[in-house]
Amino acid sequence: MKKIIYLLLLSSFVSFSQTEKKSKVTFTAKIENRNSDTLKIYGPNRFVEVIPIKNGVFKATFETTDGLHQFSDGKESSLLFLKDGDDLKLTMNAKEFDETIVYKGKGAEESNYLAQKALTDEKFEMSLEELMAKDEATFKAALADKKGKDLAALESKGLNKKLVEAIKPVIAQEEMMLTQFFNQKKVAAKLVGTPSPTFNYENHKGGKTSLESLKGKYVYIDVWATWCGPCIAEIPHLKKVEEAYHANNIEFVSISIDKVKDHEKWVKFVTNKELGGIQLFADNDWNSQFVKEYQINGIPRFILVGPNGEIVNADAPRPSSPSLVELLDSLLK
Repeated sequence: MKKIIYLLLLSSFVSFSQTEKKSKVTFTAKIENRNSDTLKIYGPNRFVEVIPIKNGVFKATFETTDGLHQFSDGKESSLLFLKDGDDLKLTMNAKEFDETIVYKGKGAEESNYLAQKALTDEKFEMSLEELMAKDEATFKAALADKKGKDLAALESKGLNKKLVEAIKPVIAQEEMMLTQFFNQKKVAAKLVGTPSPTFNYENHKGGKTSLESLKGKYVYIDVWATWCGPCIAEIPHLKKVEEAYHANNIEFVSISIDKVKDHEKWVKFVTNKELGGIQLFADNDWNSQFVKEYQINGIPRFILVGPNGEIVNADAPRPSSPSLVELLDSLLK
């Protein structure tokens, strides 16, 4: 999963202040069941190092800037911390990506901390559904407990001060973000069974498409934008779901909330990425009536509407979540 908190950490990686001094580091990785023949390391200044594979091992020595980085194998990614003189040696099994990450060598402490935090955060997020069913006081107590443990772990490991300075505010923001997530789920739950807000938006293929015109079918709606990284990450999964259910009584509708000035960007994006389903462009980005009535304050947001026009789930599972297939199978098969 690692969706909510990981994205917050990733945003800190982009904004984390850096020194101008270049640092020289060595990165070596031995990966079982690899997803790709290359790795990419993204640094604070959008630095990218592609590491070709040789004899089953990725290895490169390069210059970057001290701070948070992200490595990706093209399918999954993880955060690490690099500083001058580091000689990191990573071992992992790509089939159990997060669970098997282990660093050794100079500078390993910080990156091992980030890997373990990702695991802890993922386990907490997996418990969110159960916590959502409880009262607000219980949820807030769980958040406070997590925050206390995260701060204790951060302070007890003797980590690089720059990393500690970067992560501390993130831990504080996690509590706020997850509280907003809780409130969003509660609002969405109250909408189930009520008539869905409607739309009548420009269709990429021409003309306009309204929600009413799809009555009689289930409608899975993706509210997204071309600038939204997490939205784009869901596209390959959405394509697979669309393909799996193309013969069923369901329509897949993607509503872009890009600004009007980015209309042409949306047109080209849909064409170049060969996006399927019904591709629509909202009339007033975040201020579109459909978006406001669903109280959407973060994207991607997925919504499932029933054949009778009533809301089945106002905050439906993402395409990348196995629970979406379970939900659709229960309704369509």
